Amino acid sequence: MSLDHRVVDQGWLADLRASLADDFATQTARLRELTELNADTGDPGEAHNQAALLVATRRNIEQITGALSRISDGTYGACEKCRQSIPAERLEALPHARFCVPCQEKHNR
Repeated sequence: MSLDHRVVDQGWLADLRASLADDFATQTARLRELTELNADTGDPGEAHNQAALLVATRRNIEQITGALSRISDGTYGACEKCRQSIPAERLEALPHARFCVPCQEKHNR
């Protein structure tokens, strides 16, 4: 089943927007917490873990922000590369997906 990004169930989209907004708040709080915990323990492994968590959290926030922006401007569900509809199953599993699977595979090369 493909999601025609021009004819999207508005109830589903509203639920998605609310879910993404909740995720954004959670990730923002996590980023704030990680930033405040910036104490140097002297353990290089701990510093590496802290840095990795910061990068992952920032990436999550960027992905959520991008999805919310695409919902707002009406392009959510359209592949940024080929402009075809991204399958609904992909969007349900990966709500911030920007590309259909074939274009994502090309993008990763």
